Amino acid sequence: MGHRVFSSMIGKAVPVLAFLLVAGFAAPGYSASPKAGSPKAAAASGNPFDTLKGYWTGGGTVSPVNGKPEKVSCHVTYNVAGSAVQQTMRCAGTDYKINSSTKLTYNGGKISGSWSESTYDASGGVSGTAKGNTVHARISGDKFSGRMSINISGKGHSINIVQLDQGSGAYRPVANVSLRR
Repeated sequence: MGHRVFSSMIGKAVPVLAFLLVAGFAAPGYSASPKAGSPKAAAASGNPFDTLKGYWTGGGTVSPVNGKPEKVSCHVTYNVAGSAVQQTMRCAGTDYKINSSTKLTYNGGKISGSWSESTYDASGGVSGTAKGNTVHARISGDKFSGRMSINISGKGHSINIVQLDQGSGAYRPVANVSLRR
């Protein structure tokens, strides 16, 4: 019985987990003014991660595999060094907590890296593209496969995640979140 409860928790949390792990980590930005640390300054330096330095908070809705949509709130920190970024994220919803770490690099419009989550012992890879104010990424791992898009506007960004259903080959909505400084 305990294994079924744990498997049920994993089934609910992993899509949310994958979403939260990569939420906002590689979002290049766009701005009309080239202030230091601004999206245009980052574009001039060629590094989209520069716009992410620091602390972000936000929330939105997640849709577990076997449940109704739930609200989630998150606190995220980004440490940027050159073309690399390390993200740490703590999120809480009604029925779960998530603690994750993501490491990514940016090279010539492409992003790549890895993620891990300590609460549910899940991990995997991230690959995709970053252009202008949009990121398109594939998320893969031992317990999740899907796609993510990140769109930057003003001082925030939105993240949308869909999960691949291995049986049908169709994608289903998993999460929609907004983060702000």
